[in-house]
Amino acid sequence: MPLLAIAVLAAGTYAFRLAGPLLRDRVEVPGRLRRLLPAATAVLLTALAVTAALTEDGGFAGWARPAGVLAAGVLALRRAPFPVVVVAATAVTAALRLCGVP
Repeated sequence: MPLLAIAVLAAGTYAFRLAGPLLRDRVEVPGRLRRLLPAATAVLLTALAVTAALTEDGGFAGWARPAGVLAAGVLALRRAPFPVVVVAATAVTAALRLCGVP
């Protein structure tokens, strides 16, 4: 990525971060939108996670990676410690790939 693109992205990110405190008293967010924003955040993060888990180079990533993500999801729902979740997901994916599952 060219240095100019990195600088533009950094400046834009900083501007968005700065706009919140500066505009807090000037912009009124409607109550309905305030209630919908947490749900929109969850939907966006879920879409990113699903895309990362299921695709690679524009195609299906194979069955090993989604199985590892599923194992991580189950452990996360059971409130397992984060390192355990990561190691288990890695182990499931690696074991399936070692067995020849793409």
